[in-house]
Amino acid sequence: MGYIKGHDRYQTTLFPETIDDYITENNQVRVIDVFIDSLNVVALGFTHAIPCNLGRPAYDPKDLLKLYLYGFLNRIRSSRRLEHEAIRNIEVIWLLKKLRPDFKTIADFRKDNKKALTKVFRDFTKLCDEWDLLGKELVAIDGSKYRAVNSRRNNFSKKKLDRHIQYINEKIEKYMDDLDAGDEAEKGDRKPDAEEIHKRIQELKARKEKYTGFKQQLEDSGQNEISTTDPDARLMCNNNNNVDVSYNVQTTVDGRHKLIADFKVTTKPNDLGELDNMALRVKKMYGKTFTVLADKGYYKATDLKRCVENGLTTYVTKQIFSNGTGDRDFYLDRFQYDKEKNVYLCPAGKELHYSKPRKSKGKVIGYDYNNFQACSNCTFKERCTKSKKGRVVCRHVDQDFLDQIDIQTEEHFETYKLRQMIVEHPFGTIKRGWGAYYFLTKGKNSVSAEIALAYLSYNFKRVLNILGAEEMIRRLKVRGELALV
Repeated sequence: MGYIKGHDRYQTTLFPETIDDYITENNQVRVIDVFIDSLNVVALGFTHAIPCNLGRPAYDPKDLLKLYLYGFLNRIRSSRRLEHEAIRNIEVIWLLKKLRPDFKTIADFRKDNKKALTKVFRDFTKLCDEWDLLGKELVAIDGSKYRAVNSRRNNFSKKKLDRHIQYINEKIEKYMDDLDAGDEAEKGDRKPDAEEIHKRIQELKARKEKYTGFKQQLEDSGQNEISTTDPDARLMCNNNNNVDVSYNVQTTVDGRHKLIADFKVTTKPNDLGELDNMALRVKKMYGKTFTVLADKGYYKATDLKRCVENGLTTYVTKQIFSNGTGDRDFYLDRFQYDKEKNVYLCPAGKELHYSKPRKSKGKVIGYDYNNFQACSNCTFKERCTKSKKGRVVCRHVDQDFLDQIDIQTEEHFETYKLRQMIVEHPFGTIKRGWGAYYFLTKGKNSVSAEIALAYLSYNFKRVLNILGAEEMIRRLKVRGELALV
C-alpha cells in the first residue's frame, strides 16, 4: 500500500482556493481581526490614524497592531521575525491581507506609539468590565522582574567604579615599571615593546577617564548606580537569587478570571511602598472597594493605613526579622508584648522594659525595649544577640495597627492563600509559556509599551479561552455596531 499523496505543486486548478479557506472559523486570527478593527485608533492616539494626502501612503496602524498582537500570542516579538512571518505564515498573510511591512516599519510603529499601545491595554480592560469578566471583589498585587537590555558589565555603582579605577592605576603603574626596566628581564617569554606599552597605557587612561566621568555623574545625580545601555534600568535580585539589570513591573490581577487589571513599570528593586499606589489606582477604575492580597514585600504601615482609610480590606503577611545570630527561636516574633505592663517577654521568660524612642531623620519611628541586666546573666545570650550589652527590641510606632492587620490576615488565611494562584498565573504564562522574561526595548516608556502588549495579549488569550472564538467575535461585532449608532 502506498503513502498518502499531496497535490502536485505544478498542477493548475480551474477554480483556485482562497486564503480564507485555510483559516478555520474558530482561529484566533479571526478574533484578532475583529477586535483591532473595532478600535478607534484616532481616539487612542496612533500615528497615521488619519491617512495623509501627501507623500507615500503609510501602513494602517490597525494592520501593524494586528501583527504585534499575533506575534505576542505566538512567542514572536522581534520585528525581524515578524517581518519574516508576514512572508511565510499563512495566518499572518490572511491577517494582513498579504501586506509585507519591513522590520524597520514594524519597529518604528512600536517606537512611535508607546502611549497608544498602553491605551489599547486599558481599552481592553474596560471591555472585560463591560462583559462582566472582572469580579471586582478580590485582587492580588505583586511585582515581577523583567531583564532589561543592559548587561551587568555595563552597570556601575560607586564601589564598582572605584574598583575599576584602582585596577587601572595598578596596571598603568606596572606598565611604567616595564618601560623603566626595558628588556633586561626578558628571558624567553615575549614582553610588549615600548610602543605597545604606550598604546596600552593610553587605552587604560581612556577607560579611566570614562569611569571617572561615570563616577562624577553619580555624584551629581545622587543615584546609586548607572546603566550605560539602558539608563532607566537598575540592578535587581530576582526570586532565584540571581542579580540582573532589570525593571520591576507592578501588576494587579483580578481574582475572578485572573485577568490583569492594571500595571506599572518601576525602577525600584523591591515592592515596598507600592501597595497603596496600585490598590488605589484599581479602586478608581472599579469605582468600589474590594479585598487586596499581597505578600510580605508590601508590608509597610503607611501604605496599609492608606488602604484601610480608603475602605480597602488588606490581607498581607508580616515580615519576620532575624536576630543577627540566625537562631529562629530568638527572632523578633518570639518576643511577646504585654500591653497592660508595656513590656516585652523574651523567650527566656525575662521582661524587657521601655527605654527610649527610636528616631530617624528627627522623626520617631519606634520605641526601644531592653533589659541589659537580665541579658548579662542569661544562658541564651549568644543565641539571642551579638551585642555585648544585650538584646534591644524595637516596637514600631504603628505596631498596634500592624497587629490588627496580622490578626485579620491570619483569620482569613484561606483567602490569602489564593494570592499566589491569582497573581502568579500571568507571570508564569508570559515568562515561561511565552518566553517574554526579558525586554527588547530600552527606556522606561518603551518598556511600558512592550509590557502593555504582553499584558494585552495575556488578557486577550484568557478571554478567548473563557468565551470561545465565536462568542467573542459576536460580542465584538455588537460593540462595533453600538459604536456606530
